[in-house]
Amino acid sequence: MTARNQNDALTLAIPKGRLQDRTEELLRSRGYEIRFEDRKLVATDPGGQLQVMLVKNSDLPTYVHHGIAGLGVCGTDGIYESGYRFFTLMDLPFGKTRMCLASRADYRPEGDVHRLRVASKFTRFAHDYFQERGIPCEIIRLDGSVELAPVLGLAPYIVDLVETGSTLRANDLMVIEELATVSVVLVANPAYYKFHYKRIDALVDTLR
Repeated sequence: MTARNQNDALTLAIPKGRLQDRTEELLRSRGYEIRFEDRKLVATDPGGQLQVMLVKNSDLPTYVHHGIAGLGVCGTDGIYESGYRFFTLMDLPFGKTRMCLASRADYRPEGDVHRLRVASKFTRFAHDYFQERGIPCEIIRLDGSVELAPVLGLAPYIVDLVETGSTLRANDLMVIEELATVSVVLVANPAYYKFHYKRIDALVDTLR
């Protein structure tokens, strides 16, 4: 295989954290050997077909929206929070989880008649979910451990991602309701896709 010029490579942003290893594993299994060396945050596969950028999960939609990366691997929760519009190319075979409403197991909702107090890092989702159902709600934004909000009395409810539920149980919390299913998807900047659709479609076929 003839190596491409690095400037010709498709650009892909992937998130740091829990999805990074799974994404790199998928790429590797499809022939794209990506290695980030010496704390570098950009790497190109030896064939020069794919340049991968490692970014913070919450920043990823911004990089794709502005065309810094033409493609991105992101949870549907992050895309919704960003408010940006992308072309969704495929669901990826990992990372599926649930967006849930949770509270202390011993909490009694008698005082919730007039307005709910909900802590969440997913404030756009939480606001829209309750507004669409006509439920008055005060949303408190947190970026750290949302589970602390009911424990410390900041808010009786949280809206957060739940995988196994072990963190909830460890803090004496329980799922009250599952609000949405969250999946991990490959997305494209619409303008970028129009210019590179043949190569992007070929990449999608390879990843499938």
